[in-house]
Amino acid sequence: MPATIDGFANFYFVTDSPGRKRALLEAGINAMAKVRAGDDARRPAVMIRSSPWKAGSEQTPWHDVFDLDNGHVRYFGDHKAETTKPLGSTTGNAALLEAFDRHRAPTIAGRAAAAPLLLFRSVSRNGRVKGHVEFCGVGLIERAERVVQWTGQADATFTNYVFDLAVIDLSAEADKLDWDWISARRDPGCSDADALALAPAAWRQWVKHGHSALPRVRRRVARSRVVKVKDQRPAEDSPLEADLQEVYRRFDGDKHAFEALASAVAARILRASGHSYIEEWLTRRSGDGGADFVGRLDLGSGLAGTKLVVLGQAKCIKPDSLISAEQIARVVARLRRGWIGVYVTTGAYSEPAQLEMVEDQYPIVLINGQDLVKELREMAREDHGGDLPACVEHLLNNRTIEVLNRRPEETLLN
Repeated sequence: MPATIDGFANFYFVTDSPGRKRALLEAGINAMAKVRAGDDARRPAVMIRSSPWKAGSEQTPWHDVFDLDNGHVRYFGDHKAETTKPLGSTTGNAALLEAFDRHRAPTIAGRAAAAPLLLFRSVSRNGRVKGHVEFCGVGLIERAERVVQWTGQADATFTNYVFDLAVIDLSAEADKLDWDWISARRDPGCSDADALALAPAAWRQWVKHGHSALPRVRRRVARSRVVKVKDQRPAEDSPLEADLQEVYRRFDGDKHAFEALASAVAARILRASGHSYIEEWLTRRSGDGGADFVGRLDLGSGLAGTKLVVLGQAKCIKPDSLISAEQIARVVARLRRGWIGVYVTTGAYSEPAQLEMVEDQYPIVLINGQDLVKELREMAREDHGGDLPACVEHLLNNRTIEVLNRRPEETLLN
């Protein structure tokens, strides 16, 4: 007690396990005492603290790396230049090497007993360098290796361990950790399986599938920008789903007509951001080189302005189908510096495709079937009293956009 101090959560309050000793974070590597659970001794957790303000000093000559956006931490062990113990026998390194063995366990039971690493780093608050820590997530050890390091100021070297940690995804828990999980692991009367039921979803996935699950359970900030497939599709038996099916039936087998429709919808969406967008032309029916329509986005004016070529791809596919990462990459491969892409489909985009687009920072706009129909319905309400088929036919019959075989960069000359 109390729950907060000077407006900040009290570390001892939020890590309290009734009837157990305090969780300590005094050293860099803080291994909780083991408890006897069944036939085995289980370590509840290893709490790791990094102090960036000490990095590069004689006391701490190394620099820990916290790349939380990509779910990776590189953490140096506690062997120092003045350490006389054999390498790997210091309290912290021994605890992490033991955890590493558990994290490589080949069985579910072995991984269920493995100690999670709780990651913290010191932060400055209110002008104070010491006294505050930031929770950075839950990790497990991917690799451990010996490294030779220079001491802080002296011209000497020493050998230490460095650990590469995978930080797991806590998005299902809103980036929070339920301390009841750790309290359960500290309870000798609680089995590994019962404690596991309180663990984060990503940790449970790792326990179930082992090392092969790491790409799926690793923390990635990019995942927050990925839209689940089910959220890209209209609700079953809804009016929006009926409209999407109608659009698909109308354009299935009429590729060029769908390209014209896609160009009109893309233009509407790009103009909604307040910029000037000009529809230029549709590409020829065959040999289009990966682009179905071409446009130009004008930003600013005069010396304070620029023009961007927009290459559009249109795919009329079954609404329950997915666009893959490879299909998006083919469009991106056509883009030159300063160009952007637009992909319009009646289907949806796979989650791996979206993740690749975000992580590689592809300059491309994705319009799925649900968004396509929503825009069409808005256009129908504005000009055709809500009659979607009439709106679609009007778009196709009253368009001046031509089918040309020009080079996209020629749009910049207009």
